[in-house]
Amino acid sequence: MSMSDPIADMLTRIRNAGMAKLKSVDIPGSRIKTSIAKVLKEQGYIKNYKFTKDEKQGILRIYLKFNEKNVHAIYGIDRISKPSLRNYIGSKDIRPVLNGIGISILSTSKGIMTDKQAKKENVGGEVLCNVW
Repeated sequence: MSMSDPIADMLTRIRNAGMAKLKSVDIPGSRIKTSIAKVLKEQGYIKNYKFTKDEKQGILRIYLKFNEKNVHAIYGIDRISKPSLRNYIGSKDIRPVLNGIGISILSTSKGIMTDKQAKKENVGGEVLCNVW
């Protein structure tokens, strides 16, 4: 089955697994999804991730993070740039998400990174999603 937006599918699976209080979620793997998971781990939104090869495209397993009251670490996750409407932003136009509470994940010429890293490296790119 082909999907028109695999990144939106990944974000939806993470959101749904968090609401269902699951410890982990399996997602069909790709390099960009692994890079997004790496950024989420570096920023403390997930515990860990693991890419497992199989006979098809591989499986990306994401281990979700909850606090002591069993509340998911990700309160909200929104897809910004869609296949039908790409959203590009220059380095000078990058704004904080919810006054710095959240992050934007950007696809830049230097790889997948957060809005703060992109501003620091003075690069713009496609805004993939916002996480808070």
